[in-house]
Amino acid sequence: MKNIAASIAISTLAATGVEAQEERRRVAPPAVYDVAPGLGHFTDSVLFGEVWERSELKPRDRSLVTVSVLVSTGKSAQIGSHVRRALDNGVKPEEIGELITQLALYSGWPNAMSAVQEVSRVFDERKIAPVRNSDAARIELEAAAEQARTATVNTAIAPTAPALADLTNRVLFGDLWQRPDISARDRSLITMVALVAIGQPEQLPFHANRAMDNGLTASEASEAITHVAFYAGWPRAMSAVPVLKAVFESRNGATQTPPSQTTSQGANMDFQVTRANSTPAAGPDAYFTGEVSVSSHYKGTDPARISGATVSFTAGARTAWHTHPLGQTLFIVSGKGWVQKEGGSVETVGPGDVVWIPPHLKHWHGASADEAMTHFAIAEAENGSVVTWMEKVSDEDYGKVSVID
Repeated sequence: MKNIAASIAISTLAATGVEAQEERRRVAPPAVYDVAPGLGHFTDSVLFGEVWERSELKPRDRSLVTVSVLVSTGKSAQIGSHVRRALDNGVKPEEIGELITQLALYSGWPNAMSAVQEVSRVFDERKIAPVRNSDAARIELEAAAEQARTATVNTAIAPTAPALADLTNRVLFGDLWQRPDISARDRSLITMVALVAIGQPEQLPFHANRAMDNGLTASEASEAITHVAFYAGWPRAMSAVPVLKAVFESRNGATQTPPSQTTSQGANMDFQVTRANSTPAAGPDAYFTGEVSVSSHYKGTDPARISGATVSFTAGARTAWHTHPLGQTLFIVSGKGWVQKEGGSVETVGPGDVVWIPPHLKHWHGASADEAMTHFAIAEAENGSVVTWMEKVSDEDYGKVSVID
């Protein structure tokens, strides 16, 4: 009897221990299980039991990502708990303050000011002293990249909004991005995930490239987007994936070599043959209007910085307005196309024509209204960036172009 009683006692204690362990693992408040038990399950088993435990992104970075999403999307009620977690994960108070400052310019002053109120309560609760500006040396931005960025702003923004162009160059990049209160890598990570969270994927190529130039790895960038899905929603994350994929490919070439792409050995060199119509993919909706197919993408290996692809447009399809840091060459393969620079008339191009587009010239190109067109596009990367995308060419503007044959 004593042995049986002892076994029952041990079993009871073991069961109680398991239950206690399960309770300790719970992050979702009891009210979540009372109202939405499924949400409680996904919160504890998937979000905190799996995603937050993934090693592809350090807990400190996950906290930076999470707080950035909450601040940029105005989710003030959740900020306090995640700021506490961020502090526990090694994020410094001054870095949290600088995160909020950065996002004031990227998601708006109201979101930042609301975040300050929530963070102030956490700082008071933990007896954290007022944050002061850092006296460390300011961060020097890469001169060539800054020159190219400034030229793009002066060409694309200044003619229409001169004050915005001035503030972009003087305040945003001339001051904010040079502040030493948080590392350049973390500032880029914060900005990148905020753009995804607020649904601005067209700004993502520049900032994703800058983030990786500043030390963020491709795997960390990918994991950051995965983490954002839980805090800003799947549609935001999914919309960012093709943009991030294009960034990866522009920096490193295609992620895999398909069977249609072969390498032959010469005496002292290798060459690549990219087969016609290999790896076809639809042109991203964010950058194209109409039905567009991109195929036979290639990228030269270091030290070459050149890349290209065959792009096919159905009648009426075209690119958005854009610029190239080092220019672009188009070779017209078939059909009838249109090319236009900002403020100019449309040029009609046909098979065999070669179009040179100078660096930083705002332009678009595509098929004519009544005939499809295919061209081969070649461009050279500067600091990992081949193109800066802008607004789309509206149906109204496309329909009233003045054509030069």
